[in-house]
Amino acid sequence: MKEQFSPVQVNIGSPSREGLYKGLSEPSFYSSFIVSRFERRSMKVALIMGSISDEEIVKKSAAVLKDFSVEYDCRVISAHRSLNLILDYVESMEQNKIDIIIAFAGKAAHLAGVLAGLSIKPVIGVPVQSSCLDGMDALLSTVQMPKGVPVATVAINGAENAAILAVEMLALSNPDLKEKLRQYKEKMKQSVQEMNERISL
Repeated sequence: MKEQFSPVQVNIGSPSREGLYKGLSEPSFYSSFIVSRFERRSMKVALIMGSISDEEIVKKSAAVLKDFSVEYDCRVISAHRSLNLILDYVESMEQNKIDIIIAFAGKAAHLAGVLAGLSIKPVIGVPVQSSCLDGMDALLSTVQMPKGVPVATVAINGAENAAILAVEMLALSNPDLKEKLRQYKEKMKQSVQEMNERISL
């Protein structure tokens, strides 16, 4: 189903539709004066951690989002100890203009799955390494979701990749983010080229 567009009111001397079209082909009109609802508002990512002990990992996602000028909302909400807070937060996501959720949790890491079950927003899961099992418990708890309730799971402690994935999702409807991602990829390529120049073998 195609995205529906809403016209932006532009004062160009005539309030009529005919006046807006005068001298313009229809594609030109749409490309110049119609902006999708996604491009007319800021985009926001929710960073939700299961415990304050996850904060150092979450900071890595926040830093990436800042680099791309993507707004975020950061909360501590436990899937096991504060289920009512999750329910309240999910209900408020439309009002708070949340587009994507990144969930961080360790051990019995059910936070991302619970959020995915309650919401229709895309959920990215970051398994957090703990002193037990080196994070494998969190990885399996996050990635092994039942059919119909997906969680896009990144590597253990993979906070940077989670944020990049969120930016790539948002960039599907945001040309500015697309250009920033192209520049980001170009910088990575340049850094690899510089490594080749430093080879001393």
